[in-house]
Amino acid sequence: MAALAVALGVGRFAFTPLLPLMLRGGELDIRHGGWLASLNYAGYFLGAIGCVALRMDAARVVNAGLASTVLLVLAMGVTHQFWVWAVVRFVAGAISAWTFVFASQWGLRRLAELGANEWGGVIYTGPGLGIAATGLLVSAAGGYGASAGWIGFGLLSAVLTVLVWRTFEPASTAKAGARASADKDASTQTDAHRHRAHLHRADALWLIVLYGVPGFGYIITATFLPVIARAALPVDSPWPDLFWPMFGGALVVGALAGARLPAHWDNRTLLAGCYVLQALGILAGIVSPTAGGFALGSALIGLPFTAITLFAMREARRLHGDNAAGLMGYATAAYGLGQIAGPLVAAPIAAHTGSFTLALWLAALSLLAGAVGLVVVAVLRPLLRG
Repeated sequence: MAALAVALGVGRFAFTPLLPLMLRGGELDIRHGGWLASLNYAGYFLGAIGCVALRMDAARVVNAGLASTVLLVLAMGVTHQFWVWAVVRFVAGAISAWTFVFASQWGLRRLAELGANEWGGVIYTGPGLGIAATGLLVSAAGGYGASAGWIGFGLLSAVLTVLVWRTFEPASTAKAGARASADKDASTQTDAHRHRAHLHRADALWLIVLYGVPGFGYIITATFLPVIARAALPVDSPWPDLFWPMFGGALVVGALAGARLPAHWDNRTLLAGCYVLQALGILAGIVSPTAGGFALGSALIGLPFTAITLFAMREARRLHGDNAAGLMGYATAAYGLGQIAGPLVAAPIAAHTGSFTLALWLAALSLLAGAVGLVVVAVLRPLLRG
């Protein structure tokens, strides 16, 4: 939970509440803000692809990712050149993907070993806690400026990293020996595993493709929500700074609730329901660009946000078992592609039309199309296999 709070809640999403401060200070315009967002997501995409080839101990990757995130967040506060920011945000995206995939793999495997799969939702509350904390801190101390915000978040991330560092200790030699013995015992099941992997190849492909949809669907709102709200509400309204923490709080609730749903429910159907909720959240802000509309939208987009990740990673483990890191990486890369496209589509449209409305409609419709695709796959794949 703490690892994902640092890597995603701060490393990736602190940019969202700080973007209005960077725009207000004249350090960026909306186009350059969109480029920084897309570069971060491009790094996330390449980092996710890289997870497929990484053969390092998961704990080592997580610790390296946490330490790197602290340094990169601090770098955003002590530099002011756009090209430096561009490099930092790109690298931060790759680091967050590595940390996310390997923390997920490590955490879900440990819970399975302990027979405590119902605690999986707790892991995925991390991003929500990080998002809520960064949003509230910017709301309370935004007057100190964006640079102070980046430095403060870097120091907060350093404290969390120190607290959980020993949790991710690399496997000892003895543990490695025991694992090697277990691998030897499991080698007799190699043929069965390959046969199962062959049967599930098409399912894995559909998971990768359709998991990319919410990357595009949510990211426009997740990147520009405070900017959109400030443009729609009165200048003196206190609400714009609060919608992002609302998003984070709803995310925590959704992660915990998602983990409590019956384990035998189809992950793809659950994902489809999540996509519909996010689409409705986007539409709430379009139909009612008021404090109430944005609050409802923040809740509906945030509620299924990490539940989507939980269900997708659970589906990856269902298909590939303990060897799911590669599939998790490819699915995360598809999600990253959607995130890259989102700001690149939204920022030019907003700059040209003076509104994010058209881009938000595209996002909502893509989520609804993805939900339909998931339901079709969930219904047709068993029929075709049978």
